[in-house]
Amino acid sequence: MDDSDTELSPELARATWLVVPLFNEGQVIREVVTHARETFPNVVCVDDGSSDDSAAEARAAGAHVVRHPFNLGQGAALRTGLDYALRRPGAEYFVTFDSDGQHRVVDAVHMVRRLAAEPLDVVVGSRFLDGRTKPGLVKVIVLRTAVLFQNLTTGVRLTDAHNGLRALNRRAAEEIDITQNRMAHASEIITEIGRAKLRYAEEPVLIEYTDYSRSKGQSIWNSVNILSDLIFK
Repeated sequence: MDDSDTELSPELARATWLVVPLFNEGQVIREVVTHARETFPNVVCVDDGSSDDSAAEARAAGAHVVRHPFNLGQGAALRTGLDYALRRPGAEYFVTFDSDGQHRVVDAVHMVRRLAAEPLDVVVGSRFLDGRTKPGLVKVIVLRTAVLFQNLTTGVRLTDAHNGLRALNRRAAEEIDITQNRMAHASEIITEIGRAKLRYAEEPVLIEYTDYSRSKGQSIWNSVNILSDLIFK
């Protein structure tokens, strides 16, 4: 499928909600939401206790904004956002989407199309189905370790166990019970896919490690968090 193809039918676009956890991304969130809403008009950002102007910037770009009074963690933000979107009239598809510009709208489009056309409940993004994403050696080792652990413990066979770009249909959004507030939510979602016997597939995606995300040390800290999740959950 052409990477430039971001067209969705009006009906499918209206039926889809992007759920965006948001914490101190005021520098970039307006651009992220503005670009996403060119394809997906329905975006809910869950401001997870930001100390900057993230909420105001997201709202200025046209997003629905729900605010946590203090930082609860990405898992809690995802659950709040999914609950909000599930209550919107006509909502049938839900995409978890990062706030820092690393996820691509075109990949979300491909994933939602698959949900609408194939007998699937969940489509999970994978950095490892092609060679476009370059996470760095340390992160590759951590992610491969996480994949092996998750495959052995959950029975859900994935190549990328901690990719935040996911597309869910209504059944999956309702069935997946996110109780882990912080990084452990990523493992919990995979466990829930297996528990609920949801139909799943992977989609090759490109994660764009931007100068902005690298400047925050995000890749290194995510690796530390993933290891902590696997060891101490």
